[in-house]
Amino acid sequence: MGFSLDIILPTLVSVSDHTSPLAKKWKSKMKKTKKDAALAVIQTLESELSLARGPLIPGLPDDIALNCLLQVPVQSHPACRAVCKRWHLLLGYKERFFTRRKELGFQDPWLFIFAFHKCTGKIQWQVLDLTHFSWHTIPIMPCKDRVFPHGFRCVAIPHEGTLFVCGGMVSDMNCPLDMVLKYEMQRNRWTVMSRMLTARSFFASGVIDGMVYVAGGNSTGFFELDLAEVLDPIKGKWRPIASMGTNMTSYDAAVLNGKLLMTEGWMWPFSFSPRGQVYDPRSNNWESMAVGLREGWTGSSVVVDGHLFVVSEHERMKLKVYDVETDSWDAVEGPPLPEQICKPFSVNSSENRIYVVGRNLYVAVGHVRRMKLTCTFEKKWSFFVGWQVVDPPEAFSDLTPSSSQVLFA
Repeated sequence: MGFSLDIILPTLVSVSDHTSPLAKKWKSKMKKTKKDAALAVIQTLESELSLARGPLIPGLPDDIALNCLLQVPVQSHPACRAVCKRWHLLLGYKERFFTRRKELGFQDPWLFIFAFHKCTGKIQWQVLDLTHFSWHTIPIMPCKDRVFPHGFRCVAIPHEGTLFVCGGMVSDMNCPLDMVLKYEMQRNRWTVMSRMLTARSFFASGVIDGMVYVAGGNSTGFFELDLAEVLDPIKGKWRPIASMGTNMTSYDAAVLNGKLLMTEGWMWPFSFSPRGQVYDPRSNNWESMAVGLREGWTGSSVVVDGHLFVVSEHERMKLKVYDVETDSWDAVEGPPLPEQICKPFSVNSSENRIYVVGRNLYVAVGHVRRMKLTCTFEKKWSFFVGWQVVDPPEAFSDLTPSSSQVLFA
């Protein structure tokens, strides 16, 4: 049966020619670097495919053919790997495919959604390819059967293609967990990491300079913690850091300007202003959060272009941004979240895009633009957001998101 390479291979984008000597030198150097990397991968691949014969794609050098095949969408792999043995060995295993992509420097975003069934509480991960908007699954996360889906905290090191699931709580027992699980997209597998020093749930977490920080949360008997610790993912070891000086759980947390921000959020009957703490790893010191920051933090946060945004659970679920200079919040121009996005939701970002996952795993993609103002002396800039919605499969109709992380692979 014949097939068309026009259908299988991605479109090759031409780059405009630059004629300056410096541009030519840079272009030549980049070509040589990429070619050397491709040849190294080809040599490894050749050793694995020593029993297979014939070119990857007839008429093309193997380095160019490999470059093309590594850009084939994952949803097309079942059809493509039936072409020949060499394609099957490359595209038949996600581990090999993503390893080759990483070696050659391909980096596309994927949205990993930690969700649970609204009736049974059973947890699962669903993955959205943010380039082709197709859905995928990963191996089941190895953890206890009876876990409360809200108590976990998930963080990621996006360009390493790894995410961490920490802590949590056993359902109906008020028993916090100290477990730590790591998922590696390149290997498509879960690994059990060293346990946290303190079991906790509903705590703050974040990644700063490749280190995983956790703070506060609930201990046994809903006792609020002031303890904090940090994980070195390379060494696989936890060590304590400065205590917060105040016992509190986390409503939401974010990493901004190299610091971990933690807020307990507003609590009924809203008689007292919420507390907030800020940790600076350079000085190993905690300080109280600015009043305007913690009082206006009324939803799930995300950092884009060095600015803290919040998708408010109130105010018609519009997006707002924090102004550090005035310790105040400004509404982001543009429409509120699309009506398909219903609470509870989770939020994450990649470059200038915000991803909001709502009930039934509808995903709103917000394109954020920064605009410079020239008609006022009070503000130098403002932001605008426009939304588009990615519809989920019908099979997700009973799923509720708990967390979402962006990984690159």
